[in-house]
Amino acid sequence: MDDTPSPQTEAFKQAFRRHAAGVAAVTSLAPDGRPVGFTATSLASLAAVPPLVTFNMAQVSSAWPAMTVGNKVAIHTLGPRTQHLAQKLAADNSVRFDGEHWVPGPYDVPILEGVTSWMLGSVLEVHPVANNAVVVVQIEIGELGPEDEALLYHERAYQRPSAL
Repeated sequence: MDDTPSPQTEAFKQAFRRHAAGVAAVTSLAPDGRPVGFTATSLASLAAVPPLVTFNMAQVSSAWPAMTVGNKVAIHTLGPRTQHLAQKLAADNSVRFDGEHWVPGPYDVPILEGVTSWMLGSVLEVHPVANNAVVVVQIEIGELGPEDEALLYHERAYQRPSAL
């Protein structure tokens, strides 16, 4: 089988490299109680009433087993001051929770320190699509953190809006 990407696949990848997206971090607890998390550029508001958000993830992610209906997840918005958290949660999963950059929050779900906001809710629905999934979360509580510019991911690098 030829693994050479098609011109359409390359155009698709390039188009999304040029599309600036906000950076969020999602944390939860695995079925065995270990903290898990990952960065997401697919966070979107689905509804205000009730407060629903969605994000996409790969089913091969180390956090995938935590994405079960009813499980609690925390969604964090990041700014340039917390870019190190995005990098930490995009690193090898064995070191994502090494250090003092998080605390156990409600339901013991990891809450990242210094984020611009965090929201905690329950996984309401999981929609598998190919090797990925769309996860719908109903938000229950949250807090605002320190103000900061948005952290964007653009052209395969973290950026701040003023730099674009």
